[in-house]
Amino acid sequence: MFLKILMMVAFIAVTIYIGFHARKSARDVDGFVLGGRKVGPWLSAFAYGTTYFSAVVFVGYAGQFGWKYGMATIWIGLGNALIGSLLVWYVLGARTRAMTHHLRAQTMPEFFGARFSSPALRIAAAVIIFIFLIPYTASVYNGLSRLFDMAFGVPYEWCIVVMAVLTCVYVVLGGYMATAINDLVQGCIMLFGIVAVIVAALTKYGGFTQAMLTLSQVPSDAPGMTEMGGAYVSIFGPDLFNLAGVLVLTSLGTWGMPQMVQKFYAIKSIDAIKRGAIISTLFAVVVAGGCYFLGGFSRLAAGSIEYTAAGAPVYDSVIPSMLMDMPDLLMGLVVVLVLSASMSTLSALVLTSSSTLTLDVVKGHFIRDMNAKNQITMIRLLVVVFVLVSMVIALIQYNSPMTFIAQLMSISWGAMAGSFLAPFLYGLYWQRVTVASVWACFIFAVSLVCVNMALGYPMSPINAGALAMLAGLVIVPLVSWFTPRLDAERTSTLFKESYLNLHDMEIDAD
Repeated sequence: MFLKILMMVAFIAVTIYIGFHARKSARDVDGFVLGGRKVGPWLSAFAYGTTYFSAVVFVGYAGQFGWKYGMATIWIGLGNALIGSLLVWYVLGARTRAMTHHLRAQTMPEFFGARFSSPALRIAAAVIIFIFLIPYTASVYNGLSRLFDMAFGVPYEWCIVVMAVLTCVYVVLGGYMATAINDLVQGCIMLFGIVAVIVAALTKYGGFTQAMLTLSQVPSDAPGMTEMGGAYVSIFGPDLFNLAGVLVLTSLGTWGMPQMVQKFYAIKSIDAIKRGAIISTLFAVVVAGGCYFLGGFSRLAAGSIEYTAAGAPVYDSVIPSMLMDMPDLLMGLVVVLVLSASMSTLSALVLTSSSTLTLDVVKGHFIRDMNAKNQITMIRLLVVVFVLVSMVIALIQYNSPMTFIAQLMSISWGAMAGSFLAPFLYGLYWQRVTVASVWACFIFAVSLVCVNMALGYPMSPINAGALAMLAGLVIVPLVSWFTPRLDAERTSTLFKESYLNLHDMEIDAD
């Protein structure tokens, strides 16, 4: 217990010190929100990776999808690495940095408003982020409860309060740079921790070969596949269709999530983007690949997990059950790992929410003449508000039978990425995108996930979110061909000058 407490105290001390150290970079709005757009490849890559993979992935998704799809779950991890990390950096990275810099956009709604000359689009995007990001923020806390109880016997309520206060302190003090530096530290903990956990878990089940042999003898319980032998060690698992839905949602979703794309706003050069892409991908291979690889053995813990009264597995109990009876030191490392994953994501979410609400809603609409000092003060105040609200929602969810928040993890990704992915991607590469096509994409994605939720999920939230993203890639070009285009001369000038920004970034790199 002494070692576990010592690890926690050291982690908290380093986190707060980084917040104080980063104060000098948070003196203006651009510095507080984007680190002055001078963030290097290592900080950017780890900030991206740690924002991507929270405790929801380690505890929730790895256990749930590992239970359902077995070793085929590794495809999700590979998709996260190749599509959600490598490809997105090369496709969006440089163009996002160049065009947002030229438009002086600090948030995704600000990009939509400036790119399409539409204040209404800017407000609509800010509202979507505000509505769907807070419940997602609340869900980040959920992965901590069981592991903290296992390691320290600490009530879940105290875990939430500690995590919320600690995140508030360093984000309010140092803004983007405090989160980025802490993300680097927390990312290193995650890399080391996930490898150690996999080794320990496989050792518990007799090593890799024995674990695979035991898993191959588990009969499938997937509908229509109950007689399938070795389903959980097969290459595509017992349910390829739904596995593909998870892969699309979790991999393609990063292309439209504001807290992810914003990392490209802040990076300093083309060279940094090229190096950051490799670092981010390797991080994803280890963390996402490792989490889903571990989850693939979920069925081996069938005798120790919790079940509902109806006999259904409680998925959040799967990974903690696999980690039971591990050495205290390793258990302490796991807790710090999960806390790191949760805090890195939470800090990115609250910074995105508070900056979006301040710069895209409050400034110019409720307070017309808002100077830089007041903007930073408002962002800091809203960071505290967002953390408190998400904390309250998480406490309400934990102390009630409601499972709404857990489902909103998928709903949030579906609504936001479904709304933003296609307009943002096409907006960077294609001059012909129209305002009407962006509205069509926003309305379709939000309507699809909300109607699906209201009807009691005739389609799973994951598949609905994946469909919203893929449909947007068709809706935007289709509607653009039949609706009035923006001023051609202005759009042409915008693209030309953005390309010059790309050239300037290459010169800066040299």
